[in-house]
Amino acid sequence: VKLTIIPNDSYLQKVGAAAGANSLPDVVAADVVYSPNYTKQGLFVDVTDRVKKLPFAAELAQAHVQAATNEDKIYGVPHKLDSSVLFYNKDLFKRAGLDPEKPPVSFDDIYNSAKAVKALGGDIQGFYFGGNCGGCTGYTTFPHAWAAGSEVISTDGRKADINNDAFKATFALYRKMYDEGIVASGAKTEDGSTWGDGFLAGKVGIVMNGSPMIDSLKSVKFEWGVAPLSSPDGSATSTFVGGDVAGISRSSKKVEQAWDFLAWTLSEEAQVEIVAKNGDLPNRNDLVDNKYTSADPRTKLIAAGLKNGHTPATLPFGELFNDANGPWIAGFRGAIFGDDPDGALAKAQEQIQSKIDGAY
Repeated sequence: VKLTIIPNDSYLQKVGAAAGANSLPDVVAADVVYSPNYTKQGLFVDVTDRVKKLPFAAELAQAHVQAATNEDKIYGVPHKLDSSVLFYNKDLFKRAGLDPEKPPVSFDDIYNSAKAVKALGGDIQGFYFGGNCGGCTGYTTFPHAWAAGSEVISTDGRKADINNDAFKATFALYRKMYDEGIVASGAKTEDGSTWGDGFLAGKVGIVMNGSPMIDSLKSVKFEWGVAPLSSPDGSATSTFVGGDVAGISRSSKKVEQAWDFLAWTLSEEAQVEIVAKNGDLPNRNDLVDNKYTSADPRTKLIAAGLKNGHTPATLPFGELFNDANGPWIAGFRGAIFGDDPDGALAKAQEQIQSKIDGAY
């Protein structure tokens, strides 16, 4: 297998140029949120029958399969998974008089825990978030709405729902913690580049982040824990299932060989002895109890939570939610740092829906 790695910033342009020249590689792996664009443009080969013949088809991460499905045809399979969760510093919790074995669940828990940690004083912060990062904020706040029963983005990608009670409660929590100084002022300009640094340095009590941060946490000198992202009242949980999907390109002259490779990547051998062994989440629900993932109850909890996860999919997802100048981050910032939170959310809802309407 010849591997070509393309920097994220130029990925869409490179793939677009290769597609236009019909010179795509046999297998293309891409951020799962962009898969609806690729399937609609016909960049991938239909693998519906091949996927359905896999004996473990029902165990594949369905959030990724659905994102790579267009008009009931499957064009890609899960390739790499990550999951948004809550991380907390057990040492800081203990110092603050909190139970380090009892992670915060509801929004009241999060607020009270973060406030207690902040009260330790010095350079300790109770909470932190990427207040100027669209991708970061969508990744970590969408699950609160999903857990509360909102779709956020409809399964057909045509309707958005961000002006709802769950998001209002989420933004109110963030706003309250920021206004009260529980969150470092740097959160307002945090673009994601140093999003997890404060937590990794042992200076932040709680941060919502992604499962890939676990690799960096292996070398820290404090005890840490994880918890699922919950609805405001803590009664249900969800997660943003991020990562990559992989499909066979329309340019491929070796479709059978390409499928053999993809099928192998999903095999128990590859998923356990390569994926899980290296600390990543398995792409199959029936393998979450493998010996590597199960060795740490924290990674086991994250893997088990994937079944409650979602991957939002709509054609203009990137410009809506990841763009630094997009309507989502403008609404988020307005709701937390602005003078009219409800107005900011309503405006973002209108702009997001308008762009979606124009894309379909």
